[in-house]
Amino acid sequence: MLDVRTSLVADSPAPAPPGAPDRPSDGDLVERVSTGDRVAFGELYDRYARPAYSLARRVCVDADLAEDVVQEAFLSLWRNPRGYDRARGSFGTWLMTVVHHRAVDAVRRENTQRKRNVPLTDEFSERDVPPASGADEEALTGVVGAEVRAALRGLPEDQRQVIALAYLGGYTQAEVAALTGIPLGTVKSRTFAAIRRLRTALRSAWVGETGGEAPGRTTGAQR
Repeated sequence: MLDVRTSLVADSPAPAPPGAPDRPSDGDLVERVSTGDRVAFGELYDRYARPAYSLARRVCVDADLAEDVVQEAFLSLWRNPRGYDRARGSFGTWLMTVVHHRAVDAVRRENTQRKRNVPLTDEFSERDVPPASGADEEALTGVVGAEVRAALRGLPEDQRQVIALAYLGGYTQAEVAALTGIPLGTVKSRTFAAIRRLRTALRSAWVGETGGEAPGRTTGAQR
């Protein structure tokens, strides 16, 4: 996982150690990267390579694939540092979003490649095979997943940010606070508000699809 950093900063002086009084902000480092500053790039890599790899590994599972994802994410930063807009949030959140998207894309590519390599079965014999048990459940799971994604898109940006890092990235609330630069209390309140919105949205979607009560609720007669 050190290939990108080694190739770009091998001949550059080491960045200042964490905690140094003049330690530059992430935004300042990105500005320096945009001028071709390899030391600034190296410091950003040192700060975020480990959490980026942790997120990629959770999504990809495969260690080599996760390393490739992290290197692609940092290379995209080197090639286009203007892709990060500090007005839209912290650098850590932006980078984790890039890593997550690239990890998901990598998994999809791998799955597609595996399907292409599987020998084709006889078309007619395939038609004669009855649906596997649980097919209805799988279809329902796909519908529920789509509803969840739609509900997530409906969240305000600040709430969607903490939910994505906590539940998709697998980070604790303390880690989310560290990555985003948001106070821990704010992370907790945004998470609580986001979960409450998601429950309302998903309950409405369930009732709209089935015409019945949402799961977990009881009718007046049952009370």
